[in-house]
Amino acid sequence: MAVTKIVKIIEGDAPGKCTELTYFQIGPADAKRKIFLQAALHADEQPGILILHHLLEYLIDADSKGLLKARFVVFPMVNPLGMGDIGFLQHQGRYDRSSGVNFNRQWPDLYAAIEEHVGAYLTDSAEDNVKRVRELVQHWLSEQQPVNALQQQRHYVMQEAFDADYVLDLHCDSDSLPHIFTVPQSTEVMQNLSDWMGAAATLVCEASGGSSFDEVWSTLWSRLAKQFPNKPIPQATHSATLEYRGQFDTFDELNKTDARHLYAFFQAQGLIGGELILPLPPKTPSATDLAATEMIKTPQAGLLAYTVELGQQVKKGDLIAELISLDGEEAFRKRIPLYAGTAGVVLSRNTFKYVWRGASVAKIVGKELLPSRGKYLLQD
Repeated sequence: MAVTKIVKIIEGDAPGKCTELTYFQIGPADAKRKIFLQAALHADEQPGILILHHLLEYLIDADSKGLLKARFVVFPMVNPLGMGDIGFLQHQGRYDRSSGVNFNRQWPDLYAAIEEHVGAYLTDSAEDNVKRVRELVQHWLSEQQPVNALQQQRHYVMQEAFDADYVLDLHCDSDSLPHIFTVPQSTEVMQNLSDWMGAAATLVCEASGGSSFDEVWSTLWSRLAKQFPNKPIPQATHSATLEYRGQFDTFDELNKTDARHLYAFFQAQGLIGGELILPLPPKTPSATDLAATEMIKTPQAGLLAYTVELGQQVKKGDLIAELISLDGEEAFRKRIPLYAGTAGVVLSRNTFKYVWRGASVAKIVGKELLPSRGKYLLQD
């Protein structure tokens, strides 16, 4: 039984600028399984911080009772650099100011990092292959020399996540119902988590095009399995982005309930002992391809007037919102209709009603693949 608080110092890019990155290791150091959790990678998305605040207490209590069957690594606020992005009394936190990089994009490609060497290390034992692949990743990480603050922050995080069996990245949308992003290979596990979360959707794809954090870990194993079909290579890491509603859904009792459901999921997976703290949840919708989710965007700047609610079922061609024009000959009188391009459920809307050209209006989770989605499936 052990709880360790760890603080890493990120050296700043300018004189006098240093930042603390704090995380916790909880549970048996020799446990065979490991769970990695983080929140607020997009620092302006904060429900996850409060969820992990509560989950920490549940895990520490479980550890004191000898109930933890796995090692838990918890980063309650994984992006202190983004948390410091405050200007004119407004917090931003989605993009690194120095580089312009989205904090949840352009993470290193671990498959590319080790593919040249991995073939010689694989055996006919799945367990040995998992161990050897992780050793290669660990060696690659040890050779990296991060320079700027963003690289340092990412390096600290990756050193803790690379050997985890579960990697869960807690986010939120703008104004949204809870949902999950994951890979098809993890659908069964994440469908169970969806039930415990009460998720409105589980959206799957092998590669969204943005090299997001959760895909670093899952696509390593799926790509290796395809590259070496004659070798037993399991999906050793189940990783996902968990979207806990919207940015304004940071409430103590609500997020405490989220933490309890997350704890119960770990119990259901055999990672925490003891009697289930909650009854089994109802089933949630089956996973759908992310390419079947429409992201409606604005053709020009304006003020949004929604005609649909979250969770509402719509048909293709239904009116979703109207955009009130703010300039031109018909300024403040013209309303531009925005229609659904697919049938499905309204998963999210924009919290902010003043929007500019190309801004996101809504996500509609459908079942029909949409060629218009292209290869880049994320919302920046």
